[in-house]
Amino acid sequence: MSLFDATLFGSVFVTLFVIMDPPGITPIFLALSSGRPAKVQRRMAWQAASVALGVIAVFGVFGQQILDYLHVSVPALMVAGGLLLLLIALDLLTGKADEPTQTKDVNVALVPLGMPLLAGPGAIVTVILAVQKAHGFGQQLSVWVAIAAMHVVLWLTMRYSLVIIRLIKDGGVVLVTRLSGMLLSAIAVQQIANGVFGFIHGEG
Repeated sequence: MSLFDATLFGSVFVTLFVIMDPPGITPIFLALSSGRPAKVQRRMAWQAASVALGVIAVFGVFGQQILDYLHVSVPALMVAGGLLLLLIALDLLTGKADEPTQTKDVNVALVPLGMPLLAGPGAIVTVILAVQKAHGFGQQLSVWVAIAAMHVVLWLTMRYSLVIIRLIKDGGVVLVTRLSGMLLSAIAVQQIANGVFGFIHGEG
């Protein structure tokens, strides 16, 4: 058996890329990180990617056991994540996201960037299934390399999107913040709807 399965790597990487959507996360990251020193913004990009990788790794190894032990279904995970995103979206739309100070630096990197935006229900389920279906060292290696590579891409995308803030100035940041709030609210509503439909179709 091959030591590395390039086809499986490509499949997992592309699937995670579509779900985690690095280009789509850029305006939301810019909105949540605006107004902070460049050093803090770079740290936020690193923290968000690291938190997402940590959450994904834990669920990749123990995901099914965690969900079974807590009696939590995937639709429940989706609804909870959607409600959390909706709260953040409302803050962005109303401008309240600009008010918090010190604690926000940590909170934004952890929630909503690290989870549930990056390490959301879709990515978690994808990783759980990919790890379960991977047989042998070669396939397991391919899956985990794909997961790591995806998070490197996420970090680079957020890290170098900070250049955009310097170009669009304060007025542009306000516009991006409001647009991001609309985008995030739509993502949240869709995620809640998907969770509700999951309850209806999968859980009676």
